[in-house]
Amino acid sequence: MDDTELIERVGAGDKRAMHAFYIRHNDAVYAFAASRYGNAELASDCVHDTMLDVWRSASRFAGRSSVKTWLFSIARNKLVDALRKRGRLSFVDEMPDIEDIEPNPEAAAIAAAEKARLHHCIKGLSGAQQSAIRLAFLEDLTYPEVAEVEDVPVGTIKTRIHHAKQALMRCLEKGLRR
Repeated sequence: MDDTELIERVGAGDKRAMHAFYIRHNDAVYAFAASRYGNAELASDCVHDTMLDVWRSASRFAGRSSVKTWLFSIARNKLVDALRKRGRLSFVDEMPDIEDIEPNPEAAAIAAAEKARLHHCIKGLSGAQQSAIRLAFLEDLTYPEVAEVEDVPVGTIKTRIHHAKQALMRCLEKGLRR
């Protein structure tokens, strides 16, 4: 069942569909929130608040955007609300660790070193750049969808991603020269 069908069923009050939707998307929403703020408690609260909002508003989902775009827009708004309540509007740059399940020990060691270097480089990006990279490349949203989630023009997203890629390349090249 695709996301649109799940949302239709959630909108009709189907608790099993909501559970399936939650299982499918909670990790991505958590990672998005953690990358924007860097606080596990706030990220967990964001997932809870976002999913509660999905439950309450699924019947009003009009399909003007993809379900993922709609979901991440809700999450972004929940983060902004939480930050306003806490009196902070800055985002801390941090990426959650992702387990590497490579069976070859040598390849696993190399991959872990590369992953650590990449995470180090990603942490050097601004929160806005991190968010754009995460949504575009990890969540497979299009640039217009990322722009909708971030509530900025598409050109701004293109610029953020362009500068983020340049910064990542510079950082990764420095690591190779050592």
